[in-house]
Amino acid sequence: MLVVGTNGNLYGTTEAGGAHGSGTIFEITPAGLLTTIYNFCSLPNCNDGQFPSGLALGSDGNFYGTTMFNGARLSFGSVFGITPAGKLIMLRRFCSESHCTDGANPLAGLVQGRNRNFYGTTQAGGANETSCLQGCGTVFKITPSGQLTTLYNFCSQADCFDGEVPMGTLVLANNGDLYGTTEAGGVNSQCPLGGCGTAFKITPAGQLTTLYSFCSQTDCSDGDMPFAGLVLATNGNLYGTTRYGGTDSECTASPFTGCGTVFALSRAVKPFVQTLPGFGTVGAEVGILGNRLTVATSVTFNGTSATFTVKSPTLIFTNVPTGATTGYVTVTTTNGTLTSNVPFRVMQ
Repeated sequence: MLVVGTNGNLYGTTEAGGAHGSGTIFEITPAGLLTTIYNFCSLPNCNDGQFPSGLALGSDGNFYGTTMFNGARLSFGSVFGITPAGKLIMLRRFCSESHCTDGANPLAGLVQGRNRNFYGTTQAGGANETSCLQGCGTVFKITPSGQLTTLYNFCSQADCFDGEVPMGTLVLANNGDLYGTTEAGGVNSQCPLGGCGTAFKITPAGQLTTLYSFCSQTDCSDGDMPFAGLVLATNGNLYGTTRYGGTDSECTASPFTGCGTVFALSRAVKPFVQTLPGFGTVGAEVGILGNRLTVATSVTFNGTSATFTVKSPTLIFTNVPTGATTGYVTVTTTNGTLTSNVPFRVMQ
């Protein structure tokens, strides 16, 4: 997935390729001019990481991400920061603690929370080695300076009812909570990996709630082994995919059956609005996505009123007003108030 930098260009990663075959970070202009700004495995023994998994734009204008491996023997992955000019900063190498209790081998990127810390998952490692061969995975918090805190160790419940092997980048809701999926675990054990996967919510303090255990319907018609994380829509629904399961019996890749599903978890959070882009200078045009916006009565940027035009029930156009400061965008309608899920950053 690409992210928009503060200069209006797009930034992303390739999992492999580049000068050393271990992945790259690139910048591409809206006109299609591509520049590779970093080649992984540029340091001796690949100590800068291998096989990155996407980028998140930080509030400081730098990008942050993870690599699945790092080191000459493929090691256990890392968290890094990188400037738009391509200066890489190593924030954390996983398995820095005995038995990898701090996690290992992240498969997904990061998301920045309201407190400016970043949140992510590792698919292995953690405190529960007895349930999984190399640990069942973790949810972690890391500061922009690299201080890591493990918020949750999967397989903390009997028979891994809370899930194991988290997959996909976490998504941040407007209530500050985070949502994600695990590929295995859950209360339904008929899948070969000992559980068919879960969807979960976790607070920034580390309190985890399982929202759904897959394969809860006959013949796993609801899907099993969720893959690629979740997407949060402005109507409050979560959307995702499963690798297997569903009602189509043509796919029989034993021991898994079914061709996979696209699913929705309805009303997981309160409806909200999303700004496109998430930053801008005073006077810049900004799109606001949401629902039932035709009855909008006001738009504010961190309390500063803005003029606006309703284009459709799901889209408003506005401009960053004079005097606006960094903070949340609010749309007031005759049905209630909608707030952005992340702060809008006013650029100087």
